[in-house]
Amino acid sequence: MNAVPDTAMRIALFTDSFYPELGGIQDSIMATARELGARGHRVMIFAPAAAPEDFERAGLPPGEPKLGERVRVHRLFSVPLPGSTGQSRLVFPTLQRWRTLARFDPEVIHSHTFLGTGLEALAVSRQLGLPLIGTNHWAIGGFSLYAPMAREAVARGCWRSVVGYYNRCDWVSAPSRATFQEMGKHGFRKPGGVISNPIDIERFHPPRPGERQALKAQLGLSDATVVYAGRLAREKRIEVLLRALPALCKRVPTAELVLAGHGTARESLEGLARELGVADRVRFAGTLSHVALAELFRAADVFALASTSESQSMVLLQAMSAGLPAVGARHGPLMDTITPNVGVLAEPEQPDAFAEALASLLRNATLRGVMGERTRQATARFAVPAVADAWLDVYASTCRGDTIASAAGWS
Repeated sequence: MNAVPDTAMRIALFTDSFYPELGGIQDSIMATARELGARGHRVMIFAPAAAPEDFERAGLPPGEPKLGERVRVHRLFSVPLPGSTGQSRLVFPTLQRWRTLARFDPEVIHSHTFLGTGLEALAVSRQLGLPLIGTNHWAIGGFSLYAPMAREAVARGCWRSVVGYYNRCDWVSAPSRATFQEMGKHGFRKPGGVISNPIDIERFHPPRPGERQALKAQLGLSDATVVYAGRLAREKRIEVLLRALPALCKRVPTAELVLAGHGTARESLEGLARELGVADRVRFAGTLSHVALAELFRAADVFALASTSESQSMVLLQAMSAGLPAVGARHGPLMDTITPNVGVLAEPEQPDAFAEALASLLRNATLRGVMGERTRQATARFAVPAVADAWLDVYASTCRGDTIASAAGWS
């Protein structure tokens, strides 16, 4: 057990997205909280209460995640909320949770979302006179496709609401410059900076000599395996990858696509694969543990992401940390992450462009090997301890009332 530091802090985290719902936000919060607790700081997480079926959908046993003895999870009454994972929950803010929080006596409040739990964080920060840090994990405009009409107007309205929330925080982070730039277009004016989501670079490591072929044999994968991991949801544009597959298979006859994750779009994606005649080239792997996901990455050859709704994409960083070159949409933060040294960008929503980009990597094992070495180097700075250091600097400076220098991407 780590010794308690002389300057141990008490930190309250608020989130509308949390375990057992799976996703990058959830992984980020848990990894950071676990690291802070291991260093001797005390963390209290306020999150929606989950139902038994939420654990079932994720293939997880009921109960709280193991985050260490200094990290507590306080569940708030919630109701099911329609969402792409089938696990989303909605908290109705009572504006009275400050009584529970006062007993914890936090020094700083950090809100990771802007819905019910985020509004609760805003209220209790005012009640207790505490600084409020906000993190925007969402490129909210990418979700306007769920609007039945006037999608551009809906996107603008959503951005205004989100920016309105974060303009009431004392300091704001986002995991990419692109997210800040989009917020700035809609009136964001508070101080803030880019702080990445953290990744476990020890778990997501490149394959050791001979390991890739051994894992391919174990998992039954071809020598030209493309992998996507994340929500099976419309905003992830997975249909672009499926529509690219017929042309890709003409260029690379052994190509196959593995989709890891769960979500409400699975049935339609399965139907599209049959319609395109590539059902035998698509494998739906379901929801995987981090251990199994890391093994899949080490067995695969290329990671693919056609989404235009990313604020960073934690799973992209995990795949790159595991030594995978990437093909992604030429959009938003993916353009900063997928540089020519580590992958190829393709025009958004253009299956032919994705087919060509994927083929260019699958047909060149030497290039994949060189890129794979560089991806690991590129993601080392996103390791959990480094990100935790950044947050501790922000928390301490905010509590002291210091002016925090803006990180790259916002000033």
